[in-house]
Amino acid sequence: MHDNDCLFCKIINGDIPSAKVYEDEYVFAFRDINPQAPVHILVVPKEHISCADEINETNSANVAKCFEAIAKIAKAEGLDKGYRVINNCGEYGGQTVMHLHFHIIGGTKLSEKVI
Repeated sequence: MHDNDCLFCKIINGDIPSAKVYEDEYVFAFRDINPQAPVHILVVPKEHISCADEINETNSANVAKCFEAIAKIAKAEGLDKGYRVINNCGEYGGQTVMHLHFHIIGGTKLSEKVI
């Protein structure tokens, strides 16, 4: 199910262009337009889930599919020395698009500090 007002749903549907790096039946991944590292990719479930607070027993398989895709994408991007996966949930968590998504950050040695 998609949300017609959601930016990421519009990207998934092809209504808004993106630099797609991966797609399968459950997951869509594209390069962040404001990268914070040499590799910065957003991985989103195709099903609209607003944030981590909405993950439940009926949609959690989509999250598993995202993490399966993350491993494939990281390998394809040459992130063999490591990378970070980040999820922001809600306003105070820094979430700006209300569609569950995971940031793959890598391509350089990252600090141990998360913030």
